[in-house]
Amino acid sequence: MPARPITHYGNPVLHRRCADVTTFDQALADLVADMFDSMYAANGVGLAANQIGVDLQVFVYDCPGDDGVRHKGHIVNPVLQAASALAGDVTATEGCLSVPGPSAELARAALASVTGFDQDGTPITISGTGYFARCLQHETDHLDGTLYVDRLPARRRDELLREAGLR
Repeated sequence: MPARPITHYGNPVLHRRCADVTTFDQALADLVADMFDSMYAANGVGLAANQIGVDLQVFVYDCPGDDGVRHKGHIVNPVLQAASALAGDVTATEGCLSVPGPSAELARAALASVTGFDQDGTPITISGTGYFARCLQHETDHLDGTLYVDRLPARRRDELLREAGLR
């Protein structure tokens, strides 16, 4: 399927919670396939539906873990449990396809778990540490209307948005 264009910071669909998926059908399966194609075309490791302008609680990922294992999949209607209290936080560089170009240091929980459903409606749980945990948190944030730059101090966020040509 052809890649869809990436939605950039400032588009309203990125700044509100996405709608829950209520129908698990071929249209959802097609969306997941489109999302993978779009993520790969943009050289990303994760992509939320609203990043291609779709107001639905879905994200895909193809993300290397710190353990050298490649994690690939999707989740519908994700609910995040980030475990900062158990594993602590890790500060690392983070970027985003919806804020193309710049990146910034951001603290995230070192351990994260997401529960939800696959495209067929089967319950699933995905857990990760390190970089993969960061990916799970980043993509779940997207579906809740938060971009990584929204977690930064206002001055730093404005600098990054200007650098990306979005201000």
